[in-house]
Amino acid sequence: MHPTTTPVRPRLGERVTATLTRDPRTAPHATRNDAVLAAVLAGLAAVLAAFTDTLRHPDALGWTLLLAAHVPLVWRRRRPLPVLAAVVVLVIPYHALDNNHGAPVPASLVALYTVTVTQRPARSILVGAAGLAVSLTVMLTFGDHKQASDLVRTYGWVLAVLFIGIDVRYYRQYVASLVERAERAERTREEEARRRVAEERLRIARDLHDLLAHTITLIGVQTSVAAHVLAADPERLDRETIAKALNDIADTCRTARGELRTTLEVLREQGAAGETRGPLPGLDGVPDLVEAARLAGARVTQTVRTGETTPPAVGAAAYRIVQEALTNAVRHAGAEPVVRVEVYEEQGALRLAVTDDGAGDTGAGGSSDGGGFGLVGMRERARSVGGTLDAGPRAGGGFEVTAVLPLRGALEGAG
Repeated sequence: MHPTTTPVRPRLGERVTATLTRDPRTAPHATRNDAVLAAVLAGLAAVLAAFTDTLRHPDALGWTLLLAAHVPLVWRRRRPLPVLAAVVVLVIPYHALDNNHGAPVPASLVALYTVTVTQRPARSILVGAAGLAVSLTVMLTFGDHKQASDLVRTYGWVLAVLFIGIDVRYYRQYVASLVERAERAERTREEEARRRVAEERLRIARDLHDLLAHTITLIGVQTSVAAHVLAADPERLDRETIAKALNDIADTCRTARGELRTTLEVLREQGAAGETRGPLPGLDGVPDLVEAARLAGARVTQTVRTGETTPPAVGAAAYRIVQEALTNAVRHAGAEPVVRVEVYEEQGALRLAVTDDGAGDTGAGGSSDGGGFGLVGMRERARSVGGTLDAGPRAGGGFEVTAVLPLRGALEGAG
């Protein structure tokens, strides 16, 4: 049996604050509440008319006008101005017949307050001034000057209602602007979170692509070597060559397993601690990439001249670009391709170039399959640190990948 929880009833102060800050036109059960308010005000008006100012008890027509003036209040939130106009039209003849002048005041003030909190301040002030002018005209026409002077003195209540309504309207607009600003900030935070998730997914996809594509390519080449040895002369097996190829495959698998484990550990740390990241691969790993490409049959020469101030992000981007370029050269540049790797610093930027002799189909670019992500991933790596990357066939044959990765911006970002 599930336990039932009793909803916490808001406190009186909270309910009053909610009523003040809420737009009256959007309040729930508005018509029902206004009907109850109109009935209460009609009862109050009847008490005032019957027990105050006994010399001016309303007659039958006066009672009819007094009670009818409260009926439009049922729709005061839907049509504030027409309701006020209807109340004024009914109250003016009531006052002109010299009935109890205090009885319809509460209903008139409620109608006026509704106009001030729902209309622009200029319109509210204009309505109040017009009401005073009409009332004075009626009093001076059908009454005496003493009543007109009394009306002017009591019109201070009308001004008070006007300014209270205008102040409440401004307060509601201020609260609404705060709520809108908070909602906009929340939407911005959600959009930022979605953007960061998308960027992280893209980064993970690049890392897995670089790792798996490189490893699978090397394993494929080494397996082809072993298969070629077995098929060339089955009767005279070169056991040493086959053993070396199988050992190279095993080493490649162990290396890939270690990198994959490191990547997964970093992802777990990010899931538990936000932006925590493990050590990034760097330029010190380029010789290992070159050696792996040589084991796969490529004839690789390398030139690496870098300083000690290379930012980790730039080093990681260069490492991944060289890795992808070597992988594509081994895959696409034909048997035993000649590949040259150059990495050096010049004019505040890390520059790298990977070229091959292009004996195969596409070389280092590796886009012959039409659906790969090699070039896209390398360009994204370069852009992630503010750099640029170019890739394409060489004029003398072969394929070339060049990249320029600025060091100054990366250093400032790290600082």
